[in-house]
Amino acid sequence: MTTEHDRHVAIAALRAAEPYLRLFQGRTFVVKAGGQVVANRRRISALMEQVGLLHRLGIRVVVVHGGGGQATELAGKLGLETRFVEGRRVTDAATRDVATMTFNGSINTQVVAVCRELGVPALGISGVDAGLVRARRRPPVAIEGEGEVDFGYVGDIVSVRSGVLKRILDEHFVPVVSPLSADDHGEVLNVNADVVASRLAREMEAEKLILLTEAPGILEDSGDPSSLVSYTDAKGLDALEQAGALAGGMLPKVTAIRDALAGGVSRVHVISWKVRDSLLLEVFTNEGSGTLVVQDTQSLRPEET
Repeated sequence: MTTEHDRHVAIAALRAAEPYLRLFQGRTFVVKAGGQVVANRRRISALMEQVGLLHRLGIRVVVVHGGGGQATELAGKLGLETRFVEGRRVTDAATRDVATMTFNGSINTQVVAVCRELGVPALGISGVDAGLVRARRRPPVAIEGEGEVDFGYVGDIVSVRSGVLKRILDEHFVPVVSPLSADDHGEVLNVNADVVASRLAREMEAEKLILLTEAPGILEDSGDPSSLVSYTDAKGLDALEQAGALAGGMLPKVTAIRDALAGGVSRVHVISWKVRDSLLLEVFTNEGSGTLVVQDTQSLRPEET
């Protein structure tokens, strides 16, 4: 039963959120959900329910999903060994086929199916569709401690056709994007989902890029959740990396963050999918729920600090 106190709390929350509604209506957010987020129906539902609310409030949301864990699991079942270098997957032909089945098949379809239950008008698409993401195969690179590494069928983004997504958004759909791409010869390539999300955010002139992770956000000490960095900037990221705080799977995210900021995205957020309603908390409250990253902290509004 709703009490008088509950009603006043609800009204207070609406009043607190109202400035953000005015600020963000009609703007574009790119939300990247890692493989752990889309690992089961309950987590997908929790995220897409929040995305659906943003959509109904007039915010244009593009969702990019990963699925590396699921691809690794399927590869193991098929007897294929998975190798990572600096947090990035080495993709041979067989692993590429597994990624295609996982990203474009089971995960993308499951996310859109959950959206159907929630009444969210989602449309599944990959970087291959309509030439959304054009890529080229990454040449072998020299990596310290690894020698020359050939990442196989891994793509580096050449260009993005942002008009494809803009037309989908104009028709009031929520695009759900798988990060697979292809080169000009029709060769399917695996592209890191953080990188895809970052590049789409740049080309879409997005207001925000939001990365959902297992960690509470960016940590000064990866083993200590209480060492959460509430906000930082490009120089702060450099300092954290030099201190050894950023490693493994966080490295591609940091690269994506830097790329987004350099491309004009003013706000990048790193939040945890484990926190209930973390996406809404980050968007509609001063306190937020994770780490806010900007090009220069001098640009932050007082309420953001």
